[in-house]
Amino acid sequence: MLMPCPIIDAAPSDRRNVTKISGLALLLAGITLAGCQTGPTSTDVIRLDRAQGSEQNIASLSSVIAANPQSPDAYNVRGTAYGRAGDFKRAVEDFDRALQLNPNLYQAYANRALVYRNMGRPTDAVNDYNTALRINPDYDVALIGRGNIYRQAGRTEDAFNDFNRAIQLETTDGRAWHGRGLIYQTRGQHAQAIEDFSKAISLSPSSAEPYNGRGLSYAALNDNDNAFADFNHAIELNDKLAESWANQALVYERQGDRARAFKSYSHAVRLDPNYKPAQDGVARTRSSSGA
Repeated sequence: MLMPCPIIDAAPSDRRNVTKISGLALLLAGITLAGCQTGPTSTDVIRLDRAQGSEQNIASLSSVIAANPQSPDAYNVRGTAYGRAGDFKRAVEDFDRALQLNPNLYQAYANRALVYRNMGRPTDAVNDYNTALRINPDYDVALIGRGNIYRQAGRTEDAFNDFNRAIQLETTDGRAWHGRGLIYQTRGQHAQAIEDFSKAISLSPSSAEPYNGRGLSYAALNDNDNAFADFNHAIELNDKLAESWANQALVYERQGDRARAFKSYSHAVRLDPNYKPAQDGVARTRSSSGA
């Protein structure tokens, strides 16, 4: 029997919040971290799983549906595959069909909510998460997903409560600790943030983003050595994240090595030309680079 399953969020990098903080420059001045809570984040993006979102896998799931056209679970599973492939229109159609067949399939509500988030429809996403939680108040996937939307919208207390509730339910999803860690970070509670990022790392050791988050809290506490180690490890795990390179550059800059800082900031700009902390870093360090 096909089991209903949640779509997987991407590893929780945050392109508009504390892990890509416009306050990188503020860190240099020793000012408390302050995250921007607007704009889309990469935690809102479904992981593009080539195996589970492949044409072959979708074709196989379509065969299952052809043989079991009244199975809500089959539509839910194929919806997750479409979501991973980035075909959000078809994903929503499948979740709609699953919910027509079983209005109490809370996993399908949560899956559709994540797709709505990717489509820039946060209100619809929250409505679906709310419905999933009315059906199953202990569904950690919905709590974490809703918490991410609340945090993005600046409703940090509501977000904190959702992450905290998922943790109390003993979730094994590291995004709960990562999300709560980001909120601790914006509150200037860096010791607590470091603990949460460390737990997220233990649950998702191959994810670069909790290392970036923890590194920024280390940097805020003037622990440059641990910050530098975290940023470098984030680069080792995923060298395509502009924030990791800009964070590394931040430590170089704080250590007075402006030439290396310029090089890392410049690489961050090449990866993401619109990433302002890297743009600002290049402008600050250009005169020492010989460029």
